[in-house]
Amino acid sequence: MTEQMEQAMYARHTVRKFEEKPLSESDKSILSSRVDELNKQFDLSIALIESEKTPVNFMGKTVLGGKGVYSYFVLAGNDREGIDEQLGYAGSDLCLCAQMNGLNTWWMAGTFNRKYVEGLVPGKKIVSIIAVGHGKTQGVPHKSKSADQVSSYKGEAPDWFENGVKAALLAPTALNKQSFTIEGNGNKVSLTYKSGPMSGIDKGIVKHHFELGAGKENFEWS
Repeated sequence: MTEQMEQAMYARHTVRKFEEKPLSESDKSILSSRVDELNKQFDLSIALIESEKTPVNFMGKTVLGGKGVYSYFVLAGNDREGIDEQLGYAGSDLCLCAQMNGLNTWWMAGTFNRKYVEGLVPGKKIVSIIAVGHGKTQGVPHKSKSADQVSSYKGEAPDWFENGVKAALLAPTALNKQSFTIEGNGNKVSLTYKSGPMSGIDKGIVKHHFELGAGKENFEWS
């Protein structure tokens, strides 16, 4: 993991209020290029949208105070087995890409106008959108569980495993519940997630963070 990526993982926090200004041409170029790479790599249909109409629904505006959301990623793909996890993994990558380029993000699952957004990427399964832009603040860290609460290793845990768990605990998960368990034995690692409506997406996000922290060359998923 590069130092820049590690810094992005620590700096990234949920931001719900954004400056009402469009992304720069440079920002759009960087983000669009990354979207294209992820779509090709995982056969997805993620779209970077900029519109005059905000996708934030009533709850997102009134309960969570969402404001200024006019640029966002639509996490979409063909409905198939594992699509939620793949989109979660790719979405995590996009969040960190945005953070490394001075932008802020907000994962939105139940707080966007689904009917409106589905019209932007017709015929695809949409699991979430991610607001992206210049936040009015940088957000604050979420309350986190300890490594012992979410992981175990058979024998003495190597540094790469501990680094992976540390990175996984920085991952954004639904309601910040961190309902995952990571187990290691030799170079084999398993990741399980408590069943729920967002578990597939969250599993992909946590898997992405763990791989960045541990280094994919050091282990295999089992």
